[in-house]
Amino acid sequence: MAQGAGFGKTILIGDQFVLRGVPAIVAALPYETVAVVDRIDAEGWILEDNRNEVPGYKDKKKEQQIDSINRILEVMKIDVKKSPLKITYGGTLLAGSGVGASAASCVSLARALNEEFKLGLSIDEINHVGWEGEFAYHGTPSGVDNTASTYGGVLLYQVADHEKKFERIKVKEPIDVVLANSGVTSDTSTLGAFVDQIRDRDPDLFKNRLKMITDQALEMKKALETGLLETVGSIMSENHKILIDMGLSHETLVYLCNMALEKGALGAKVTGGGRGGYMVALTPGEELQQTVAVAMEKEGYKVIRARIGN
Repeated sequence: MAQGAGFGKTILIGDQFVLRGVPAIVAALPYETVAVVDRIDAEGWILEDNRNEVPGYKDKKKEQQIDSINRILEVMKIDVKKSPLKITYGGTLLAGSGVGASAASCVSLARALNEEFKLGLSIDEINHVGWEGEFAYHGTPSGVDNTASTYGGVLLYQVADHEKKFERIKVKEPIDVVLANSGVTSDTSTLGAFVDQIRDRDPDLFKNRLKMITDQALEMKKALETGLLETVGSIMSENHKILIDMGLSHETLVYLCNMALEKGALGAKVTGGGRGGYMVALTPGEELQQTVAVAMEKEGYKVIRARIGN
């Protein structure tokens, strides 16, 4: 028996456009998916998924999950006919769209299999396996989710000239955030085609928006490093306006973001692919974080309180 873990994540900016060269700022969450693998007397592999979830999430992702596990086993050259396995998922990360739940499951499984079969993979190789597993969920994954899940911390992530690269952002001090789920499970595998449609409707406007988001991401990086949280929050909210105009938010996410701002959050926006899933609000200090979180919980929304940049 062996186990492995992968962090959840929240993306502060750049979510939907990483494969188009736009930098993203991603932060690992202090919640994990844990995978346990046991050798069994059976055929192939079986799965027991004990993760807490946004209602319906696991059923909607079931076929993608099966494809992902098979892909990871193939990439890692593990023959489950010779070594049948039971895979058990658990951990503290709530499974839902927008918090890197699929990446966390891929990375945690890669780590558990690496340990069980004594493969000696490096952390970079674990990250690559996580990326391979993400194809089942995202079509062509950018790699941002699995990188945050593997390495942790706050990262500036970018795909440039077909090369995936990232650098750590040294946040001046840890930051409290609130994430709330819309209850809508989005299919991120369709995101690329949706964004293509937006581009094709008005290529010049699309190009200008990507330039604007790139500038926002780089400005946010500086603000995080210098502790200018009001600037970070302002950029988040301005970025969300762009995403709303592009059809990449959701009416429930807009409602939750507005609620957070009314309760004193410095900024709020959709996080992840959008059109459902989670939003994230910048709520420095436990008192503000609690105020925002409780307001959302009173209306029945599933909420994650987190401190990023630890």
